[in-house]
Amino acid sequence: MRHIVIGTAGHIDHGKTALVRALTGIDTDRLEEEKRRGISIDLGFAHLDLKPDLRAAFVDVPGHERFVRNMLAGVSGIDMVLLVIGADESIKPQTREHFDIARLLGIRHGIVVLTKADLVDQDILELVELEASEFVSGSFLEGAPVVAVSAVTGEGLGKLKALIIEMAARVDARGVQSHLRLPVDRAFAMRGFGAVVTGTVASGSISVEQEVAAQPGGLKLRVRGIQVHGRAEKRATAGQRAAVNLTGAECEHLPRGTVLTVPDLFEPVARIGCRLDLLASAKPLKHRSPVHFHSGTSEVEAEVRLLDDSETVRPGSSAHVLIVLKEPVLLLPGDRFIIRMFSPVITIGGGQVIDLLDNVLLRRAALLDRISALEKTTDRVGFLVRRTEWGASIRELMASTGLTEAEVNRQAKDPELLLIEEPQRRVLYRPSLGAHATKVNELVAAFHKAHPLQPGISKEELRSREFAEAPAFYFDLVLKHSPGLVAEGETVRLASHKLHFKQDEAAALSKMEALFEQAGLAVPATADVLAGSGVEPARARTLLQILLREGRLTRVSQDLVFHRTAVEKLKTLMAARRGQRFAVPEFKDWTGISRKYAIPLLEFLDRERITRREGDARVVL
Repeated sequence: MRHIVIGTAGHIDHGKTALVRALTGIDTDRLEEEKRRGISIDLGFAHLDLKPDLRAAFVDVPGHERFVRNMLAGVSGIDMVLLVIGADESIKPQTREHFDIARLLGIRHGIVVLTKADLVDQDILELVELEASEFVSGSFLEGAPVVAVSAVTGEGLGKLKALIIEMAARVDARGVQSHLRLPVDRAFAMRGFGAVVTGTVASGSISVEQEVAAQPGGLKLRVRGIQVHGRAEKRATAGQRAAVNLTGAECEHLPRGTVLTVPDLFEPVARIGCRLDLLASAKPLKHRSPVHFHSGTSEVEAEVRLLDDSETVRPGSSAHVLIVLKEPVLLLPGDRFIIRMFSPVITIGGGQVIDLLDNVLLRRAALLDRISALEKTTDRVGFLVRRTEWGASIRELMASTGLTEAEVNRQAKDPELLLIEEPQRRVLYRPSLGAHATKVNELVAAFHKAHPLQPGISKEELRSREFAEAPAFYFDLVLKHSPGLVAEGETVRLASHKLHFKQDEAAALSKMEALFEQAGLAVPATADVLAGSGVEPARARTLLQILLREGRLTRVSQDLVFHRTAVEKLKTLMAARRGQRFAVPEFKDWTGISRKYAIPLLEFLDRERITRREGDARVVL
C-alpha cells in the first residue's frame, strides 16, 4: 500500500472541511466549538482509499488568521496541497498566507480547487479560474490542474479524485529506511490505554514494543499499540498518519511539538544555520529581530541574527542566517521552517536548516562561510570531518547530519577520510592525522636532542602536551600511523634513535658493567659504583638506567644490582636442586654469600617463581 498525505490550504469559510467530508465521508471538525461556530479551529484528519494500493491521509487545516499556528502544525508533513479557493469569493488574505507557507515549506505538488461551484454561474467560475492561475504563476503550482467542485452537488469530485491519483504517482517516496521521526500534533488520554499521540510519520518507521525517545527531553517510552486510520497495526511507516499508544509518560508530558525518535541519538538544538527566504510582502528584517519559529509541529520564540555586513534582509531576498531558539527543538539539516513576525503575528518568511551549531563556536564571518559551503556540498560527512581535530564517531555524524549509518559509511569512503573500527567506529581526516603524527615526530626528535642518553619520552608526557583534549584512544592511533616512531612500553622513541655516548660516558659505562660482572653475587654498593664511574652523578645514574634497560644488569632490590651473568648462574644453580626444601643457611652455603645478599636474592627468586617460601623454609620449584 502506497501512502500519501494531502493537506488543505485556503481562507476561512472557503469549504475546506466540506470538501474533505465530501471526498472521504469523514467530518474533520471534532471539537464542540468547531461544530457550534461552523469553523475549523484545530487540525482535522481523514483518510480515503483512492485505489487498492493507494491510501490518502487528509490534513484539514483551519483557515482563520487566528489559527494559522495550528495550520502550520499540520501542513509541514504533507506531500501534496489542495489550494482551496471559494468560487464565490476568489482569493482572500488567508489564501495568500497559506499559499506563501506552502511555497516556503518546499511543497512541490498540488491542485487548485475552486469550491462552491454551485453558487456561481459559469462566467464567474471562469473568471475565478483565471485569477487563480495568475495567482499561482511562477510557483510550484504554475500549470497545476484547476478543478471546480461542489461539496453539495458532488460536481467535480470524481475529476478531483482522478487528478489526485495521477499526481500521487509523481510524489517521492518517504525515507522508510531513515531514522524515525514522528512530530506529535495531538496528545490525549484514553481510558484503559493511557497516553496516545497522533502525527504523520515523517521518516523511518515505528513498531509495537519499540522503545522511542520523546524530544525535547529524551524521555524514553515504549510503544504499546499503533493505529493507522483507525485500524490496529504492528508498524507504521513514513508517510502514514498514526495514533501511537505509549507507556512511560502521561499525555501532559507529550505536547504538540514533541517528536518521537530513536533513543540516544539526536539531541534538540537551539542554534541553527539556515537559508532564510523573506517574502516580498514582508518588511525588511533587521539583525536580532525576534520572530515566531515553526518547524514540524513545533513553535518557539527565536531571534534571527544576520551573518554578513548588511543591516537587513530585504523583502523578496534570501540570506544565510543564524537563528537562535529560545527553547531547543529537534531539528536536522534539510528541515523546513516558517518564521512569523512577533507583532502583528503574520508570516514573513521561511527556509531550510543547513547546519546544527550548538557546539560550533565561530565568529559571524566564519559561520557564514561554513553555512554557505555546507549548503553546496553533497558530502556532509567529509565536510564535517575535515573541520574536526580528532575526527568524529559514526554516531556523532549520524546525529549531526540525519544520515543513516549506511549513508555515513558510504560517504566515509572518500580517500582523504579514514574509517577506524576500534575502539569505536570513527571517521578521521587523513591529513589531520598525518599532521599530528608529524608533530609528535618533531617532539620526540627534540627530546632526543635534549636528552641523548634517554631511550625516549614517556607516552604520558606526549599525551598531556599535545592530546589532552583528544579522545583517549586518539594518541595511540597517531602512534600507530607514525612509522617513524617506536612505542616500547610507556616510552616513545624515533625508530632511528641510537644512544650516542661521549668518550667519558662510554668508558664509564664499561667500567660500571665490569665492576658488577666481576663481583658475581657479592656486588658492591650501587652508590659506590656510581661514585667511582668517572662522570658526574646525574650522568652516572643515566648510564646505570641504560644498563638496566638493556638487561645487562638486574635490580634485585632498591640497593642491590647484579650483573645478568651472575643472575643466570644463580638460576642454573637452583634448577639443579628442583624440588629440594631448604633454609637460608643452606642457600648461603650453596652460593658462598652473606645474609646481606642472601635475603634480597631469595625474595627476588620468590618473585621470579623459582622458589616458594613455606614458613621459615623454601622449596625450589
